[in-house]
Amino acid sequence: MASPVSILGCGWLGRPLGAHLVEQGLEVCGSTTTPEKREALREDGIDPVLLRLDPDLSGDPGALFASPILVLNIPPPRSEDDVTAVHRQQVRAVLEAARAGAVEWILFASSTGVYPNVERTVSETDCPPGQPDALPGPRRRTGEALLNVEGLLMEAPAVDVTIVRLGGLYGGDRHPGRFLAGRSDVARPNAPVNLIHRDDAVGVFATLLAQNIRGEVFNACADEHPTRRALYTRAAEALGLEPPTFDRDDPTTGKRVSNQRLKDRCGYTFTHPDPLADLVDAPTAE
Repeated sequence: MASPVSILGCGWLGRPLGAHLVEQGLEVCGSTTTPEKREALREDGIDPVLLRLDPDLSGDPGALFASPILVLNIPPPRSEDDVTAVHRQQVRAVLEAARAGAVEWILFASSTGVYPNVERTVSETDCPPGQPDALPGPRRRTGEALLNVEGLLMEAPAVDVTIVRLGGLYGGDRHPGRFLAGRSDVARPNAPVNLIHRDDAVGVFATLLAQNIRGEVFNACADEHPTRRALYTRAAEALGLEPPTFDRDDPTTGKRVSNQRLKDRCGYTFTHPDPLADLVDAPTAE
């Protein structure tokens, strides 16, 4: 049997990933911050542990750090004033526990938000982990925090790290029609959208695990990048919601995130290559 896998953060993405790995015959241990969710994880075949990062570890990690492979799926805490410092302490606490345990390889769920809002196509080499000056420009605070901890992870001794920069997540109960419905004068109507369906996010992590690809950085977003106007108008209409209106006088666009390296290196084929096609194929609400 392949090595057991632990997932720190079995929420909207981590739990389906854990269930998928269980179906493949792997032993999976997963953490949750909610006591009530432990039984749901058990039903999926995941060994649950109750754990928090406040920002240090609290709770009983159980077998979480006894696995040689750890999927680290903890987003930066948006409510913190100094989100970079807090998230860095969270990841540092995980690294200390990982090194004290049996963890040899960490797969980190990052975000394409590490790239600044530049009007060009961006790839992994444009913005190495921990190096914001390599591609200067405006970033959200969470993007700054993630890029910082990417550097911390990549420099960590005695553990291999693979970074997955996920696009905006949709699928399941997370429908893009709710993201901007009813809003007025939304900026950058012609900006490309960088999204990834949850099925593909799970598929990317499963592929990296199966191929044992370590020490590398990958963008994970769909092949196609419809404009904000096209995507979010159709998405709202599909749910029968009021579509957003856009600032027609705003000519700015934004970054288009390339997934070419993931396809070339891993041979990955997206199940949902075009977010807009998902919406076009879906029935419009009555």
